[in-house]
Amino acid sequence: MTNKTGPLLRMPASLAASLTCPVCARPLDQGLSCAHGHSFDVAREGYASLLTGATPPGSGDSRDMVAARQRFQEQGHYDPIGRALAEELAQRRVIVDVGGGTGHYLTQVLTALPDAVGLTTDVSKFAARRAARAHPRSGAVTADSWRRLPLADHTADALINVFAPRNAAEFHRVLQPAGVLLVVTPAPDHLREPREALGLLDVDPRKDERLADSLGGHFDHIATRELRFTMELAHEDVLTVVGMGPSARHVTPEELRARLAALPDPFTTTASVRVQTYRRSE
Repeated sequence: MTNKTGPLLRMPASLAASLTCPVCARPLDQGLSCAHGHSFDVAREGYASLLTGATPPGSGDSRDMVAARQRFQEQGHYDPIGRALAEELAQRRVIVDVGGGTGHYLTQVLTALPDAVGLTTDVSKFAARRAARAHPRSGAVTADSWRRLPLADHTADALINVFAPRNAAEFHRVLQPAGVLLVVTPAPDHLREPREALGLLDVDPRKDERLADSLGGHFDHIATRELRFTMELAHEDVLTVVGMGPSARHVTPEELRARLAALPDPFTTTASVRVQTYRRSE
C-alpha cells in the first residue's frame, strides 16, 4: 500500500483495510484519506502517522529511550514474557499490541504463530519507526491510547497490553466478540533488588485492584499467570529497566548513577509479572 507521495506502508493488507480516520472514524483509503477529506501520511519507515492534536509532554518515548529499550529487549532479558504471550495466543490470528513500543513482544508472538498478523500502536514516532520494520507480518501506526484507536470495530481477535496505558472502552470496541485481552503488569516483587538498593518507589500494592476497576464493565477476568525469573543485568541495563516505569522519577539521573556505581556489575535482578487474560464482555 502506498500513499500519494510514494512511501510504502509496511502492513498486512487485512490490517491496512481496517484503518480508520482518527478524526471522524471513517475508513481510510489506500492513500490514507477518508471520505470527509482528512488525509494522513505514511512515514518513510513505513508506519501510518495517525496522531492528531497535541499530546501531553513526555507521553511518548524519546529517540534515546526507544534505543535503550530496544537494546534491553534484544538482549533477551524479558523474553519469558513474549513466550508466555505466544502460548496464550496460540489460536489467535489478528493481534494488536496497544502501546507496544518497538513491536518486540508482538514480533515474538508472530514468530511463534506463523498464520497470525499483527499491528503495533504507540504514541512515539521513534518507537513506530522500529515497530514498522520489526516483522514481515506486522505493521505500525502512531496513535494515542487515550483517544479513539484508528481501527474499525472488531478488527482484532486479541489485544496485547504490556506495561502500557489501557483504554477499556476502545479495547472493547476493536476486539471481536470472542476476543481476548492479555495485560502484563508488574507483581509486588518486580525489580525488587534495584528498587531496594537504589531507593526507588515500590510497585503500587493496589495495582491489581486498579486494573480490575479500569476494565470493569467491558471485560471479564479469565485467568492469571505468574511469571518470575532472574536476570543478570549490566549497570546500563539496570538504568534502562528502572526507567521503563515510574519508580525512578523522584531521583535525578546523576544520583541514580552514583547509587548504581556501588552495586555489583552485573547485578542480579528479579523479574516478576502477571499475565492476566480477559474476555470481552457483551
